[in-house]
Amino acid sequence: MSDDQQNFQIEWNDDTLIVTPGGDIESMNWDLIESAAEVVLEPLKGTDVPLVIFDLSQVDYFGSVFLSLMLRCHKAVKPRGGELVLCGASEMADELLRVTALDTLWAIYGTREEAIEALAG
Repeated sequence: MSDDQQNFQIEWNDDTLIVTPGGDIESMNWDLIESAAEVVLEPLKGTDVPLVIFDLSQVDYFGSVFLSLMLRCHKAVKPRGGELVLCGASEMADELLRVTALDTLWAIYGTREEAIEALAG
C-alpha cells in the first residue's frame, strides 16, 4: 500500500463516501497531492451525485497541502451536483477553517453521524 493510501481510510455509508485522514496528514508533502486526490476521487467516478464527508476526528491540525486536497475534491464534486462536508474538526482545525473562511464553503458538523444525517436529508 502506498503512503497516500495509508494516510486515508475510505469507506461507504450508503451513497456517501467517508474519507478519514490519519493523524499524520499534516506532514503530507505537495508531491503526494495528485495521487492522494486520485485515491479519494476514484471511488466517486461511478456515482451520479457524489457525496463526501471528510471525517477529521483523527487529525489535530493540518496545513495548506491538506487544504489543497480538500479544495481539489470539492471542485470535483460540486459541478456534478454533489456535496462535500466536514466533521469532527479539532479546535485548532476549526480555527484554521474559520481563518481561511473555508467554514463558509463547507458545512462542518460535530460528529460523523450528524454529517451523514445532514447529507441524507
